[in-house]
Amino acid sequence: MNLPIALTLVRIVLVPLIIVFVISSDRLWVLIAAVIFVTASLTDWLDGRMARRRNQVTQFGTLLDPVADKLLVAAALVALVQVEMIGAWVAMVIIGRELAVTGLRGVALSMGVVVPASKFGKLKTVSQYIAITILILERGVPPEYVVPFHLLSEVALWGALALTVASGADYFYRFFLKAGSRAIIKDQERWP
Repeated sequence: MNLPIALTLVRIVLVPLIIVFVISSDRLWVLIAAVIFVTASLTDWLDGRMARRRNQVTQFGTLLDPVADKLLVAAALVALVQVEMIGAWVAMVIIGRELAVTGLRGVALSMGVVVPASKFGKLKTVSQYIAITILILERGVPPEYVVPFHLLSEVALWGALALTVASGADYFYRFFLKAGSRAIIKDQERWP
């Protein structure tokens, strides 16, 4: 156990609080949800930075960090679906992409191919964090600011959705570029 792993665990522990506060109808609680979500999002950046700077990168931390990230985003999206801030299909596209890329990276690793995180993927994560934060905040703004906030949240959400799909396609493209015909041949050997 080290400090970067502790920060990752804090992110996981904050997930239920985010859900409870997002689905609340009280404006103050929704603002608290936004603060908690931003805090949890910042631990994503901070834990990786600290692990590299302190030379505390561990295999456990490397496995736990993306799980915490995906749990944070998925939980917030499901809560936003519950309060009808986003459509269920949006949450399914984003969560589906996360599961598909995680599965792809596992398959790649089993073949001895490493598909590292890309800057495109990191940009996707930041865009998701921003969009979710704005969507949470939209629930807590006074009525006179609802329309401009809604426009802002729509732009942020569509931007995050586009980056999510594009970065997912990029992972698959880079996998097939690195794995080449090995990926197709291995798959055909498994399924006659």
